[in-house]
Amino acid sequence: MDYHPKKLLTIVCEAVLEVPLTRDIQRLGAQGYTVVDARGGGHYGVKRAAWSFDRNIRVEVICEPDIADAIAGHIASSYAQDYGLVLYIGDVGVMREGHF
Repeated sequence: MDYHPKKLLTIVCEAVLEVPLTRDIQRLGAQGYTVVDARGGGHYGVKRAAWSFDRNIRVEVICEPDIADAIAGHIASSYAQDYGLVLYIGDVGVMREGHF
């Protein structure tokens, strides 16, 4: 089977960012995104998501490299200083190129 190369941009951040972040993602050219609740532990301690203000989300975007770079740059300049977040990018292969 042939796969088409894309980038997978993953952002783990405070749930309060969901609306502005997903709006920015679409404005910067991504065709879509996936948002799921996220829990875990790390540099900032344990996130159990027991309260709404303590929740984290994971946002995943599959897109072209230039769009991933634009989104990552925007997040770094607009949100990273004031919110807890982790951002990483990796290579993926997708089955349906036109969906991304």
